[in-house]
Amino acid sequence: MKKQKALRVDILTLFPEACSPYLEASILGRGQKSGALDLNVHQLRDWSKDKHNNVDDKPFGGGAGMVMQIQPFHDALVALKVRTKKGTPTATAKKTRVIVTSAKGKMFTQQDAKRLCEYDRLVFLCGRYEGIDERVTEYLADEELSIGQFVLTGGELPALVMTDAVARLRPGVLGKEASLAEESWSDKDQTEYPQFTRPEDYLGWKVPEILLSGDHKKIETWRREKRSS
Repeated sequence: MKKQKALRVDILTLFPEACSPYLEASILGRGQKSGALDLNVHQLRDWSKDKHNNVDDKPFGGGAGMVMQIQPFHDALVALKVRTKKGTPTATAKKTRVIVTSAKGKMFTQQDAKRLCEYDRLVFLCGRYEGIDERVTEYLADEELSIGQFVLTGGELPALVMTDAVARLRPGVLGKEASLAEESWSDKDQTEYPQFTRPEDYLGWKVPEILLSGDHKKIETWRREKRSS
């Protein structure tokens, strides 16, 4: 059987140092070493045309803070050979999805993770300050996603969260593929059943007796009942 192509992820950010350690650790790190993942972080300032490497400016119409400019994002996508919504340049990957991380975007769910898992390449555009020029979302990105109804300092954490959720669904990333079937949200609107391990009794806090019974049919019934929906 033909080996599946590695999932490539590109994260465009002003703070690569905030992303790289997480991507290199644990399961994501092992996924890269095995060839199942190709995770990359890029310094957006590398595409600045400002002599001070600035990538932001004052918002038109006035207002507090600074807004990230479209030009560095566009030039970065051109350099990385990522096709944009308007069709230029041509993507090197068969299927590419460009995502803006934003507090006002659609709420990211496990169903989105499964959907994005089918792509060859994901590109995350991380905002800072007061946000990103809206033309980035309109002309360069395919969608705008949020991880919750709250505001973060930047888009790096959402990009890492989504990368983690998607990457672990790819074949060869997790050690035991079967474990995916019973995880929280593996079925829509359901969470995983409670888990316990040794010791059986800790300070009087005991493991449910059914799990110690050895009766696998009853255990399976108990677990189904404990899964919230």
